[in-house]
Amino acid sequence: MTLPDTSMPPAGTDRTFQVDLRGLVDLLSHHLYSSPRVYLRELLQNAVDALTARYTHEPRAAQGDFGIRLYADGSCVRVEDDGVGLTEADVHSFLATIGRSSKRADRIAEQRGDFIGQFGIGLLSCFLVADEIHVLSRSARTPGEPAVEWRGRGDGSYTVRTLPASARAHPGTTVTLTPRTDAAEWTTPAQVRELARHFGSLLRHPVTFDDGRSGPAPVNPEPAPWARTHPTPGARSRALAAYGEDVLGFTPLDTIELDLPAVGLKGIACVLPDTVPAGRRHGHRVHVKGMLLSERAEEILPEWAFFVRCVVDAESLRPTASREALYEDDTLAAIRDALAERLRAWLAKTAASDPDLLGRFLRVHHLAVKSLAVHDDEILRMLLPWLPFETTDGHATLDEFARAHRTVLVTSSVEEFRQVAAIASAAGLGVVNGGYTYDRELVHRLPEIRPEVTVADLDPATLTAHLDTVDRETELAAAAYLAQARDALAVFDCDVALRTFQPASAPALLVDSREARHERTRSQLAREQEGGLWGDILGHLRQEAPRAQLILNQLNPLVRTAVTIGEPELARTSAEALYGQAAMLSRRPLRPAESSLINRSFLDLLAHALRKDR
Repeated sequence: MTLPDTSMPPAGTDRTFQVDLRGLVDLLSHHLYSSPRVYLRELLQNAVDALTARYTHEPRAAQGDFGIRLYADGSCVRVEDDGVGLTEADVHSFLATIGRSSKRADRIAEQRGDFIGQFGIGLLSCFLVADEIHVLSRSARTPGEPAVEWRGRGDGSYTVRTLPASARAHPGTTVTLTPRTDAAEWTTPAQVRELARHFGSLLRHPVTFDDGRSGPAPVNPEPAPWARTHPTPGARSRALAAYGEDVLGFTPLDTIELDLPAVGLKGIACVLPDTVPAGRRHGHRVHVKGMLLSERAEEILPEWAFFVRCVVDAESLRPTASREALYEDDTLAAIRDALAERLRAWLAKTAASDPDLLGRFLRVHHLAVKSLAVHDDEILRMLLPWLPFETTDGHATLDEFARAHRTVLVTSSVEEFRQVAAIASAAGLGVVNGGYTYDRELVHRLPEIRPEVTVADLDPATLTAHLDTVDRETELAAAAYLAQARDALAVFDCDVALRTFQPASAPALLVDSREARHERTRSQLAREQEGGLWGDILGHLRQEAPRAQLILNQLNPLVRTAVTIGEPELARTSAEALYGQAAMLSRRPLRPAESSLINRSFLDLLAHALRKDR
């Protein structure tokens, strides 16, 4: 791309950007900036950079001596600063910066490392909302030089000229925009005031706004709440919580103060009062040197910290070219690790000193803590005993459950737990539902904290071993019925047995694991595909398919009546009905054949009852 001629043009001469200005504006609007509203942030950032440069140039100046003034009345937007200002040579330098900007957004980042480069690219963003940009500046570095005026237009033409010193009495820069009609929504007085507060509420320099009617009003009247002094720790805590509620829109369960002096980071983490689905990450509000960078900066915290939202202000974070995200580098990685450590410290402190807050936190965010405990041994040791699980004793912490059951059994799925919960509880077995995310893995780690506790997976053999056998005479009397029941349920690869167990109100228990059903399905498919390539593959993988087991409860009156049925068809129908009822109680998805069986057995039993009534 051809660079513009940066030699001094005659005063007032019209020149043209030797770049595709429309193409650059399209690049900015579609590939660099998320919204036209960033024009005001870029103007504020240019002013902040200029003020920073002036304080460097005049180290004896007191903080607050120089400021930024905004004006908008509907016909124009004006941003005035008391910064270091520009010379005519500076103006041509930033034009050269624009000329070097390519059609790749990442190349723009290379131009933003110095004040002039930032000024040039930032100013160009104003063409997203303006037809004309007018810049009037006077340099603080060369007080004797005149003011310089640059006027750029959307067609790519511009003029540069020097003006008498009286055109601007003091050093600094004034940028005035003439809005485009199709972008008027971004340049109304109310919108400019709102954008100024949105982006500049934590700026360390005084910023005022004037709509031409009410007079200047402060945009950032108070410093950040963590930078203020408070009479007591409680007052400070309440002030931080109120700020978090105002900025983030919710009342935090608790507020964690963040302070990393090594990188100049301060802020707060607000604990969300509502449950957050695992893995859903919230964006965090990140300011860099007071300027709002992003409200959606996920990368500032690790993935497991989805139970908090942060507001932070940092000195050392590096923004991307668009100033809307953080550049992933070693500094960001170190900050992320340090903030994670602050959250761990809060968890440890809460667990040790505030059991009421810990209980409220875990009721809401136990899943987040479980995801953290899986990979973090320190959190595991601190909080695993306090985490709630679904058990045969109801919802209980592992600490409570382990005190009642020295042997803890854990299921591999929710449906297996629901199949066995009532029977296992009546048999005195301590079973934990391990079917939810992280639960089975965490329960198996309990002996690391409670060595006296034994943890084992629950399998059908463990459960059936706790069911009492019936006497020989009772089993012989029921043999004919059991044979007919096995024949009726053979299509489901289901065996039938007679036992006694509590509660007596349960007529039958279906013991069947997900793995067993998968193996039977594979075996059935292999039989159907025999002779083909796919059948050979499945046949090679075939194992002895494990059978489900329908265990009838001899203590149940209905079962005692059923085993005496002498009519073969009625015996088969009753066995199918008992299987269907046990399958529904397991709460697992029913196969089409099982749904059909339940409907058929119900209708057959109804028909039999009606015939009997006649």
